[in-house]
Amino acid sequence: MAKSKTGSFWLTETIDLDTDAAPVQGTIDLGAYVDVGDQQALGIEQVDFIWQRHNTSADTYSAEIEQAMGSNGVVEAQLSDLNPGTQLVIASDNSLVASGAVHVDDTNYVLTHSSDFFPDNFGKLDESRIVVNDQLYLCAVMNATAVANNAVACTVRIKARILKLSTKDWMAIAIQSTAADN
Repeated sequence: MAKSKTGSFWLTETIDLDTDAAPVQGTIDLGAYVDVGDQQALGIEQVDFIWQRHNTSADTYSAEIEQAMGSNGVVEAQLSDLNPGTQLVIASDNSLVASGAVHVDDTNYVLTHSSDFFPDNFGKLDESRIVVNDQLYLCAVMNATAVANNAVACTVRIKARILKLSTKDWMAIAIQSTAADN
């Protein structure tokens, strides 16, 4: 079973969405946390997606994402442990770690969660989402056109800890991850 080697810590990555329906990808390097020889993995306890307006001319951020979007639309993001390219994956994909979406009614200044709620809370140790790959991939898309000099910034915040796994557990997770890649 898993044993914690560290306390919880946070990893983050931010990407800007400024083009209608063109998915954007960011990566989080886990090479310092995952070690095959030591059966060391990353246990993900919680994933949050944060959406902000990025005024690119002033390089400022705010919570007013509707001001960055020129029309009604949706922003959505996924975090996965296998590279999907700049594509969103189906919810049943084994590589999917977390996902979330927000519907923006620019006309009426209303933001709503869709059927894909976030944050994703997994819990500690036995309940955490265990990752043995050396990268995490953030993929996000906006299906509205950004206002000039604006973008919607998508930040993923990952609460994690380093775990030591038994040989059997490490191999089982590695095999599952490899099988999901095919």
